[in-house]
Amino acid sequence: MDIKDINKRISVSPQITAADVKAIADAGFRAIICNRPDGEGADQPTFEEIDTAAKAAGLETLYLPIVSGKVEDADAAKFGDALDALPGPVLAYCRTGTRSATLWSLSQAKSLSVSDILAATKSAGYDMGGVVRRIANGGKTPTDNTDASFDVVIVGGGAGGIAVASSLKARKPNLDIAVIDPADIHYYQPGWTMVGAGVFHPQETAKTMGSLIPKGVHWIKSAVAAFEPKDNAVILDGCRVVGYKRLIVAPGIKLDWNRIEGLVDTLGKNGVTSNYRYDLAPYTWKLVQELKEGKALFTQPPMPIKCAGAPQKAMYLSGDHWFKNGALKNIDIQFMNAGGVLFGVKDYVPALEKYVEKYDASLNFFHNLVSIDGPAKKATFAVAKPDTEATTVTVDFDMIHVVPPQVAPDFIRVSPLADAAGWVDVDQATLRHKTYDNIWSLGDVMNAPNAKTAAAARVQAPVVAENVCADIDGKSAVAQYNGYGSCPLTVERGKIVLAEFGYGGALLPSFPKWINDGTKPSKLAWWLKETALPPIYWKAMLRGREWMIKPEKVTAK
Repeated sequence: MDIKDINKRISVSPQITAADVKAIADAGFRAIICNRPDGEGADQPTFEEIDTAAKAAGLETLYLPIVSGKVEDADAAKFGDALDALPGPVLAYCRTGTRSATLWSLSQAKSLSVSDILAATKSAGYDMGGVVRRIANGGKTPTDNTDASFDVVIVGGGAGGIAVASSLKARKPNLDIAVIDPADIHYYQPGWTMVGAGVFHPQETAKTMGSLIPKGVHWIKSAVAAFEPKDNAVILDGCRVVGYKRLIVAPGIKLDWNRIEGLVDTLGKNGVTSNYRYDLAPYTWKLVQELKEGKALFTQPPMPIKCAGAPQKAMYLSGDHWFKNGALKNIDIQFMNAGGVLFGVKDYVPALEKYVEKYDASLNFFHNLVSIDGPAKKATFAVAKPDTEATTVTVDFDMIHVVPPQVAPDFIRVSPLADAAGWVDVDQATLRHKTYDNIWSLGDVMNAPNAKTAAAARVQAPVVAENVCADIDGKSAVAQYNGYGSCPLTVERGKIVLAEFGYGGALLPSFPKWINDGTKPSKLAWWLKETALPPIYWKAMLRGREWMIKPEKVTAK
């Protein structure tokens, strides 16, 4: 037997025999559904044989035969009714288990999201890509093939998506482009660190999506349910189908707040905050101003995360405020990092360590936040130090700045575009998909080994635009991405360590050392962060004005 669990209620398997039934009952199953017609294979037991053995073992059965490749809408409805009526857990089987998995997927289409269904069946070893349109259509066969079609479809209206749309329009004004994104508001997320320090007002970091979509670009205000790359189609919620000649995938990253037990219930109160959310960053500043004594925790989850420096930026700016108002001597700052180093590029660590010392902060490596009790003001960490037995510790706090675990969006992780870890699988130089040559990706969602920052997306956008345009013109890739990312580490109010680096930790400074040495704290870098970068973001990056980011040309091998 090869039983695959889809959830606690239903499992599926390839063909079983009467001899298997006792073991199935011993495993806790209470009912069996046969989805394979009798006589389909010469060595196949009849349903009657299975039914007799099942009754002897005290199991209920149902015969719902489906011809291979012909799962009808009515069959899925009957399967769903059977699941409701039969005692569980239920084992459904056919020749390979695929028909049973398909029936379950279609029967649950009205109650579960496409991503949840695809994730459940994928974990059981079954690919439901062939019926994804039916799942998106509530389990019923859709009547329309394509609702709209474009030269280029861009999934995601964040920094990467809007920037690449503008860069494409600047190069080829007549391209028919669509951006798919359900959000009403576009956020300048790098500004939230400054909101959490009282430097920016939150309203400065938000604009309406409609005001930023480039002129002549269609905005499809919808969520993506799934991809059909073999058919050059994107499936939207509600089973609308958008066709494309070329696809660019840039939906960003998912902040998985629910992965930390108790966190969602206490965010924004009980001293629990995060600069990773627009509505919470002001609460960070409120807590910092109000804290006069006690323990302040700052957490960092396992990589990858967007802007790996942001967790400690909050710590430095908070420590600076307490240093200047005289409260620091009464505040115990603890940095709880799931990783094993302060910062991944060693050249910047010495300057950061001086500020850790200045704020008398304790560094706790290999500490990963797993649960939080807001009312009790207690945080529990899994501690997994090398060559040491794993354990947990619970730490009291008066204030805690939490950075949530981060993963690729659900509809990406279960899609044919994803690698084994769930990220869009691209060539790290050209940002073209490794399997589908009319698909590109940029921003936080793709798997190139670079820092996930807005500065990285700013450099990636013209690379993707150049390569898409070259492909339209029948040429090979002409531009390559060197892994550039920038992390302005706000070590105190008025000074920043401007970390700029590429693949392998290679330093990629934008300015000569005599203007700005990025490995040391700088007032110029603070001016860039506070004054120059916001208008560069809104008025240059998102409008296709590629200041200081001319794409690097592909070098011949």
